[in-house]
Amino acid sequence: MTDGREGDPRAARTRARLRGALLEECALRPLAEVSVAALVRRAEVGRATFYLHYADLEALAVDACADVVREAVDALHAWRGAPDPAVPPPALVAFFTDLAPHAGLYRELLSPGGGGPLGLVLHRDLRARSRAERALVGAPEPDLVASAVAATFAGVLADWLHGLVEATAPELARRVWRLLIALHRTALD
Repeated sequence: MTDGREGDPRAARTRARLRGALLEECALRPLAEVSVAALVRRAEVGRATFYLHYADLEALAVDACADVVREAVDALHAWRGAPDPAVPPPALVAFFTDLAPHAGLYRELLSPGGGGPLGLVLHRDLRARSRAERALVGAPEPDLVASAVAATFAGVLADWLHGLVEATAPELARRVWRLLIALHRTALD
């Protein structure tokens, strides 16, 4: 969000209250059933304050779920040295395991295949980080591999959340890890 108040601690506290209130509301009902009125009551802010910070509930929901994007990007890059395809980084397993409390909200923001508003943010951030890291070490095809990694991860995550991929969180972490390593290695051929 670029409303000129990023550095203002009061604005940051208000956005945090709105994000927290949204997550609490979405624990009780789907995002489509959450009203701005109920949200601002729970957050104890005025309706005008809500609209000062967010265009609508979806924008707030994507912001509230932005941590999941950062966690996903960090989890996929939580290794050093030569990756072991049989053992995913513990952060990746924890990432999939920790999605459960807000899985319904993530499903609403991530459509099957990895699209939707949260999918776009996830793809953009994961692609940028993957590309930067490949370019930093001089690995070939940084643009191609970064796009493939971002699309694969976002698509598999979304499909798993929608029940199209059956696996426990640790199983999915292991499978995704092997897929991503294969993508990186294929670019070397």
